[in-house]
Amino acid sequence: MSKMKFFIDTHDKNSGTFPDGITPEQMEGFYKKYEAACEEEGVVSLRIHVGFKDGKAFCFNMAPNAKAVENVHKKVGLPFETITEVNTITPGDLALLS
Repeated sequence: MSKMKFFIDTHDKNSGTFPDGITPEQMEGFYKKYEAACEEEGVVSLRIHVGFKDGKAFCFNMAPNAKAVENVHKKVGLPFETITEVNTITPGDLALLS
């Protein structure tokens, strides 16, 4: 297994990267397709934060690289604004850094 990194990708209805008017029920069906694409690309979907009212989503994934996350989005036909590699920092992590 390759080393995994954390990524957050963003979606916004104002830029056409979030499906305007999608319901929680529709999102449930879409997420099943998303998970299948993740499995094909070696990506682990950790969680998606969705603001249905504002038409925004923030996906948190583990993947070997940003290209794998991009491939997942292409497979399910979901454009994105950005894909950013991130690190998680907890109080314990900060203590180790100081």
